[in-house]
Amino acid sequence: MSDSLPNNFNLAIASRDAPIYAKLLGQAGLPGLRIKLISQSQPDAIALQECELLLADPDLALGCLPAMPRLQWLQSTWAGNAPLLSHSKRDYQLTGIKGIFGVQMTEYALAYMLYFARDIPGYQARQQQKHWAGPTHSTLRGRHLGILGVGSIGREVASVCRALGMEIHGVSLRSRDCEAVGRYYDLSQLQEFAGSLDYLLCLLPHTKQTANLVDQTFLNWLPSHCVLINAGRGSLIDDEALCEALCAGHLKAAVLDVFREEPLPDTHPFWHTPNLLITQHTAALSRPELIAPVFIDNYRLWLSGEPMDHKLDFARGY
Repeated sequence: MSDSLPNNFNLAIASRDAPIYAKLLGQAGLPGLRIKLISQSQPDAIALQECELLLADPDLALGCLPAMPRLQWLQSTWAGNAPLLSHSKRDYQLTGIKGIFGVQMTEYALAYMLYFARDIPGYQARQQQKHWAGPTHSTLRGRHLGILGVGSIGREVASVCRALGMEIHGVSLRSRDCEAVGRYYDLSQLQEFAGSLDYLLCLLPHTKQTANLVDQTFLNWLPSHCVLINAGRGSLIDDEALCEALCAGHLKAAVLDVFREEPLPDTHPFWHTPNLLITQHTAALSRPELIAPVFIDNYRLWLSGEPMDHKLDFARGY
């Protein structure tokens, strides 16, 4: 243990799955860790004052931060941490989650790409009409998939889709070492990137650079047969522009899992926009049995005074 660290740490858990996390961490027998507070909604502010560590869902963490003057490290349970990264309190280390969502996201993306490629809605309609017709579907092989955000999740999606014979183009804010990506583009090359896509998967984080990146201009660059899938951040897309593109037939379809406001208000036009499918932020879920090992590994690194995994940069925004 580092000489600069105390012998014990008090941990608060603020999560909808708090009892499960407490059980998993208790079973791990972590030295010096005392779980002082478990909350699934609003933690006790007095109890929070004693805690140096916080394991939390980011939206619940926001209510904890003002009451935690001793906070040294917050382990988020989500991949997206925009509310915490934009918060004024930054005098602690924030770590996120990587490396566990790739399989879920790959299944999500493939499910909807195959939904359209195999013309599942068309066959369903003909079944209801009792109409026998020739094949109308296509294949994913040879089709172009563009990934906006080839991070740890995007890499896994790219690798599986490349194995299926798809051509992968990518835009990445940092890394460019995924062998499955045939060509990388800069943010200054978005028109060239968008022009040949059959499918577009959006996985970029929320930053000043990415807000409203998919606007009317970008949507006009996409081919009219393209299917857009957004499982990254709702702020990436100009909502009004997307509705207009779908209503005008300038885009084949859109599948949205994330939104600027969640739950999506019942007055939002997305609910009745044609060729738009909505899922409820379920593309890749934070499951305690997958998240707890990340905390456990990071806690051991913390005790040894080594850099923790998946540390987030407040200035950079991810």
